[in-house]
Parts: sequence; C-alpha cells; structure tokens
Amino acid sequence: MSGSSWDLALDNYLAHCGADKGLASASLEANRFDLARLRRWAEAEGLSGPASIGDHHLRSFLMESAGELAPSSRARLLSTLRSFFRFLVAEELAAVDPTTTLIAPRRGRKLPTVLTLNQVERLLETVDGARPRDLRDRAILEVLYGCGCRVSELCGLDVTDLDRSEATLLLRGKGRKQRLVPVGEPALEAVRLYLRAGRSELVGKSPHAALFLNRRGGRLSRVSVWNLIKKTGAMAGLPESLSPHTLRHTYATHLLEGGADLRVVQELLGHADIGTTEIYTHIDRAWLTEAWLGAHPRARRK
Repeated sequence: MSGSSWDLALDNYLAHCGADKGLASASLEANRFDLARLRRWAEAEGLSGPASIGDHHLRSFLMESAGELAPSSRARLLSTLRSFFRFLVAEELAAVDPTTTLIAPRRGRKLPTVLTLNQVERLLETVDGARPRDLRDRAILEVLYGCGCRVSELCGLDVTDLDRSEATLLLRGKGRKQRLVPVGEPALEAVRLYLRAGRSELVGKSPHAALFLNRRGGRLSRVSVWNLIKKTGAMAGLPESLSPHTLRHTYATHLLEGGADLRVVQELLGHADIGTTEIYTHIDRAWLTEAWLGAHPRARRK
C-alpha cells in the first residue's frame, strides 16, 4: 500500500474539508501543505500509508518539523493532523487515531499590533489622489478600518454586497458564514467616489461583479491588498509590521476603547468563539493603564 492509499485518504479528507466543513480556499491549501509534509516524511521513513502511522511516528515527525516552523505553524500542523486522523477513523480508512495521546504545547497569546487614531489618519491621508487607483485604494483603506473585515472578505466583495441606503456591507467569512456590518459615512463616501470615477475606469470589456478591481478589470487579490498596505504604510512612516489584519485589530480595539460591548465586537468581527475576541480586552486594559500613567498624579514616577 503506497501512493494509492495516500491519494485516497488525502483526496477524501480534502473533499470533506471543502464540502462538509466549508473551509475557505486558504485553509484548504494550509491543510494540503501540512499533509504533504507528513506524506513526504512518512514515505522517507518507509511507512506504507497513513493507516500505518502510530503515535511514536507522529512524535518524531513533529519533533523534526519543529525547527522549521513558527509556533503558530506548529500548532496548525498538529490541528491538521488531529482532524485528518479523526476523519480516517470515522471513514474506516484507519483503525486507530494516533493523535489521541499527543499533547499540544502551551502557547502564549501574542497581542496584536494596533494603530493609534493619529496613525490611522496619517495612513488614510497618504492616499488622496484623484486617479482611479487612488480612489480604489482610499476606499479599500476606509473599508478595512471602518468595517473590520478580513482581507479575504474584502477581496470577495461584489458591488451588490454594499447597501448604500441602509449603510451596510455583506461579508462572507470563514466557513462561508455571512454577516452584515454597518458602514460609516467616511467609508461610504470613499466607495461612492470610487464607484463613480474609479471603478468605471478599471472595469474591462467583460464587466466583473467584484467591487474592487485590479488594473485588468478582474477581482483584486489578497496579495495586491497586502502590497497596498505595506506601500502606503511606509509612505506614512508607520511600522513595518503593518498589514491588512492590523486594521482589523485596530477596528476592534478602537470599538472597545469607545465603550462597545465585547459581544457586539464578536458579532462584528465574525468570531465563532468569544474567547478569540477576548484578546482585545488585554489591549484595552493596556490602553487604560497607559492613560492612567499619563494622567494620575500618583502614577508619575520620579
């Protein structure tokens, strides 16, 4: 049993992830990448197929992989393995699940980077041209910060997803879940200008449903948005770590600083588990401590 057993197991599992679990394309690619790593290692070890892998094999595999992966990637790899072998057992493609005895290493929660309001304004003011691409880029920045959407959600937007009369935006999140989020006036105005004088110049001979278009008239990619953020951030003198997700983190943090309830922020971000949203309370507390240190007479150090 060799290549065919791997092909059967991987094809069935990835089909299950896409059709039944509704994983996004990026998550599917991550799963495929992790399992390809396992397959290469197992074949090099002379293991005939996934059903022949035991817990001692997986420990060796994870130990060898650890030096090549960041902590987050190691955690994702272990999660993929657990899901994969549970599926094989359920489908009777393996007799036992070798991941049941594996213990995940504890990981500290890294606080995300957020921008100050001043930094956000500098970023937005950096793009103030009247060219079609300038209008598009300003609208992208306003929507990312004003709606807190993921970059994949932004790139997946169609023109019809924006309801200007109701000031709402329909986002399609992880697991194909949809949610409506409110859109503020600055973002609405930026998108309105882009639709009127920007998108009409970018659209090609075959009109595309996508809201944000590239120079060929097709849907804008995540890489393009990433490059836009990096380039604009550098021009605004912001940290090199700036990314599209930084604006999502900033959106959530500014909401909490303004008094929004944590459950409201959870719904707006599209988090299935409020535990994911709670990380922003740590940032909020840090902000409160900073404000106290700067304002309270007894907080001032000699």
